[in-house]
Amino acid sequence: MEAILTIDINTTSVKVQVYQLGGQFLYQKQGSYPTFHPHPEWSEQDPEQVYITTLFVVKTLINEFVHPNKIKILSIGFSGSMHSVLPVNAKGIPLGQAIIWADNRGQNQVKKMKDSGLQTLVYTQTGTPIHPMSPLMKVAWIESNKQIFSEKIAKYISLKEYILFQLTGQYLVDESMASSTGFLDISSKKWATNSLDFANISANHLSEVCSVFDASLKLKPEIAKSWGISPETKLIIGATDGCLATLGAGILTEGKAVISIGASSAVRVAGKQILEDSQQRLFNYLLSDQCYISGGPGNNAGVVFEWFAKEFGDFSEHSYIEEVLDEIFQKIESIPLGADGLLFLPYLLGERAPIWNADARGSYFGLHIKHTKSHLARATLEGILLGVYSIGKMLSEFREIDEIRINGGFASHPLCVQMLSDIFGKRITANLGYDGVGQGTALLTLTQMGIFENLNTAVKSLTFHQEWLPNAENHEKYQAYFHLFENLTKKLDEEFEYLAKLRNL
Repeated sequence: MEAILTIDINTTSVKVQVYQLGGQFLYQKQGSYPTFHPHPEWSEQDPEQVYITTLFVVKTLINEFVHPNKIKILSIGFSGSMHSVLPVNAKGIPLGQAIIWADNRGQNQVKKMKDSGLQTLVYTQTGTPIHPMSPLMKVAWIESNKQIFSEKIAKYISLKEYILFQLTGQYLVDESMASSTGFLDISSKKWATNSLDFANISANHLSEVCSVFDASLKLKPEIAKSWGISPETKLIIGATDGCLATLGAGILTEGKAVISIGASSAVRVAGKQILEDSQQRLFNYLLSDQCYISGGPGNNAGVVFEWFAKEFGDFSEHSYIEEVLDEIFQKIESIPLGADGLLFLPYLLGERAPIWNADARGSYFGLHIKHTKSHLARATLEGILLGVYSIGKMLSEFREIDEIRINGGFASHPLCVQMLSDIFGKRITANLGYDGVGQGTALLTLTQMGIFENLNTAVKSLTFHQEWLPNAENHEKYQAYFHLFENLTKKLDEEFEYLAKLRNL
């Protein structure tokens, strides 16, 4: 049998999957790695740990499933999380940890950008909101703190680029990943001079930009030998996890949106035109020629619910956090909508869309003596989902959304999906058998191979047979809670800023 492999370097793990040439999923292996927070605003990962995990997971999957079933891997497609930055020296050796999307250390650089008068120009050129998540701000921070590095920085790359460099010995970045950096002019597909000058770097500090369909990279012979596959196996560079999750939801044209909820969250739409937002709340990233993925990302989703499980979950009878999470979901079902008047602002990691406030912080509002851990759990979940709704509400100002698709590991709980349907007041469809990012990577890879004529043809192979319909009464109640959620977020804006100053005293 002939098949393809997909490798997704995401926030919490590397996920490796095997797909048939018709796009049908066969096998999967996954390996996790931690995120470190050496300071309150910092979020980092060890690039060597990510790379070693990737090698191990791919080899394990091949040894357990590919070779025993006499499968020939024809191509490998790649995806990766956006907004990570890793400085490396001239030999490609990391100079410290990789700074990931959740990192907020670049707040002073954001202020500098806003004070410079360049904000609107850079946002319009690059499609990336001016926020500490942006690699532009991370690189600017590193450049202003170069004294902490013992060697000269030769390149700034993403974790995905680092894995590809280790596997092939070459630096290359796809247009999709490049368009999420704040450095790429998404019209010309060239590195933007204004951004380069602001960060005080040259284009040579960044990788060469290529199409998401590029297949010029070759596996190092020793890697191919270790994995037991041909060194001629085609490598398709692929795109970002966000763009591929949208493709994996079958969305390439207007009228539909996809909600992706994993460690973070996002609501995205696709179209031939960028969405112009004078308030600069939306991102506009490239998937391919004439296809922009637009929307907003949220910092606080699965990562917040896992925080709650670790801090308040019962581990006395369970060995794994997944078991604790399942138990919490079961207990939530017995708690009424609104958690008896308890509301949660989920901003544990600051927030991106729609408020773009790195100083925002989480809080429980309305606590009374009769509230239990189960009430706190329900309020936590509802707060996360109201945050997702706030992104969707913003996006609906620009696009008519008739139907919502959903994917992402956190969204695999039917209770969670039903709550989202009630909150949005819209029909939600899904195929929870699909891994959105993996499926999107497979479709892009198979299109590059000529199995599908184009991406529009590829998405027609997908089916979404699961459906959730909104409860009108619940929708009305959630609208009332969202009104309070939105008002509290706005009213606490000055308090968030004041608290940030207190933390720095």
